[in-house]
Amino acid sequence: MKRWILRILLGAVVAGLLLYLGDWVVFQIRRGPVGVVQVNQLLATPLKGNKMEYDFMGVVPVTCSRSVFPRRGNDACWWVERHKTQWE
Repeated sequence: MKRWILRILLGAVVAGLLLYLGDWVVFQIRRGPVGVVQVNQLLATPLKGNKMEYDFMGVVPVTCSRSVFPRRGNDACWWVERHKTQWE
């Protein structure tokens, strides 16, 4: 039983490493493709009595990388498109 668990764990680690390496190679071949996604920015300000004030800051363009994993300091576009609200 321990061998099966070890094999499954090792297979998952190898698959994750291959996915990460393949994503990096494709990102380099495509010369670092980036995209822009419009995101709603909100500001949460703490008030007295453990209350919060929420202010809409506007819609801003956010640079993202067209890859599976975040690259060059930018989040992946697929993640940013699913989380279009950012809190400051």
